[in-house]
Amino acid sequence: QVRLVESGGGVVQVGGSLRLSCEASESIFRAYPMTWWRQAPGEERELVATIATNTGYTTYIAAVKGRFTASIDTGKHTGYLEMNNLKLEDTGVYYCNQWRYWGQGTQITVSS
Repeated sequence: QVRLVESGGGVVQVGGSLRLSCEASESIFRAYPMTWWRQAPGEERELVATIATNTGYTTYIAAVKGRFTASIDTGKHTGYLEMNNLKLEDTGVYYCNQWRYWGQGTQITVSS
């Protein structure tokens, strides 16, 4: 059974840091890019970052560029999203995704 299992997240103050992990089933990890999404309350889900699991090449939306870093550990078939200098507007549920599979989502709350 293919799964994506997320961990990390929580409550952090403005300017703080968090790291999300997404452990994928080995069968899909290298086959598809890993994408990170977030959904703020009352908003649509938006793509935040993408990392190619074969090359490590990353892309980010402008709102997080320079603050968020996506990375992978191929041996652990796990992706990471390191988030620094968090802002209030980063609050939301964060999801990892590969192809048609989604992580369960993890809440990040940035407080002032």
